[in-house]
Amino acid sequence: MKKQMLKPLLLSTLFTLAFSSNLLANDVVNIAKIDGMPWFNRMAEGVVQAGKDNNINAYQVGPANTDAPQQVKLIEDLITKKVRAISIVPNDANALEPVLKKAKQQGIVVLTNESVGQPSADWDIEVIDNAQFAADYVEEVSKSLGGKGGYVIYVGSLTVPQHNLWADLFIQYQQAHYPEMFEVTSRMPVAENINDARRTTIDLVKAHPDLKAVVSFGSQGPIGAGLAVKEKRLKGKLNVFGMMIPSQAAALIKSGNITMGITYDPANAGYALAAVAAKVLKGEAIEDGLVIPHIGKAKVDHTKKLLQFHKVLKVTQENIDSLY
Repeated sequence: MKKQMLKPLLLSTLFTLAFSSNLLANDVVNIAKIDGMPWFNRMAEGVVQAGKDNNINAYQVGPANTDAPQQVKLIEDLITKKVRAISIVPNDANALEPVLKKAKQQGIVVLTNESVGQPSADWDIEVIDNAQFAADYVEEVSKSLGGKGGYVIYVGSLTVPQHNLWADLFIQYQQAHYPEMFEVTSRMPVAENINDARRTTIDLVKAHPDLKAVVSFGSQGPIGAGLAVKEKRLKGKLNVFGMMIPSQAAALIKSGNITMGITYDPANAGYALAAVAAKVLKGEAIEDGLVIPHIGKAKVDHTKKLLQFHKVLKVTQENIDSLY
């Protein structure tokens, strides 16, 4: 009699453990813009570390390219797996909205990075203050150009929300403070591809003799532009600024073919996304002054559903050897 009762009890226990394990195995997932890029590899480190620190299983996935349908498919797969939270750096905010809405309707926590105002997000998390970030860029570019001359802005694509927001804010601040600076052409969607950025830089130098600076809101743009500067011996004539992984840009920074990196550590963004996901899942209040380890104190805007920090990193010849 006891043996007969034990079997269903044991099966029930094993089912419960398997079910719990499945939930843990698919807990908090960050979706990068693209898989394998150094920027997002670094972001993944922050995601995993926050998972360990908050006792959740957190990891990152990414599409093979930056086409929006690739991210949509990943989200659909994660909904099917019944993950508890999804965070994402969108390639196209509008294209993702229907599937993010579906995820939220399934009870999944939805967080974004670099997509302020995403309708279905519980929170958007930004490691830097957008307006101040753009102003930092303009001030550094102005120092190199003496407050006048032409520049071009590189973005990942014309649908990446944050890159284009930074570009808009850069232009607004420049026009208000340095009217003798100007765009030589409209922004170029090459900031996430080294070869495209290199070719575009070479073409623009030929077409626009008044081009004095490249500003890249995407981590591969400065590498490509810096290689063009090196190849065409433009050091001192064309200044390159942008977001980057310091280790990837080190040789070009040291040689002066990239002028400066104005960036942030993507590991901080990954860490913040997973840490906030853990807090939301645990039912903890998200209030102004929330402190995230390694990053600092957040400004919380409940109307915009925005958590904002400001932790800018300027990468120069002087500090490059001490950075990740």
